[in-house]
Amino acid sequence: MITLCGCRVLVVEDEVLVAWMLEEMLAELECMVVGPAVRVSQALAMVGTEAIDLAILDVNLNGEKSYAVADALAARRVPFVFSTGYAADSMPDKYRSSLILQKPYSQSDLSAALTRLLAPAECGD
Repeated sequence: MITLCGCRVLVVEDEVLVAWMLEEMLAELECMVVGPAVRVSQALAMVGTEAIDLAILDVNLNGEKSYAVADALAARRVPFVFSTGYAADSMPDKYRSSLILQKPYSQSDLSAALTRLLAPAECGD
């Protein structure tokens, strides 16, 4: 049984209200929030210094794309999901196979996406 309890989830989101909602949802799922990071540089610093099990990346951070953060997470083998209001086909080819959480999303959508990211290994393994 896959559990999210205790997973450290990096939140990369520049909209304050969305970040608060996401933090609340993650707390209800018994996850520990890392961040939120509101800029790519801030997120990259967190990827380099924080223990992270999973990440949720808003694609567009005040006009700056979060793809460099995705690359840094992939290099550390940290699973991530993109969060966006844009259509999936607007993603660059390199990221089209990535998991995408379409905004607006519910807590059950979030839980399903994070659980899918964990599907072969649970947090802390």
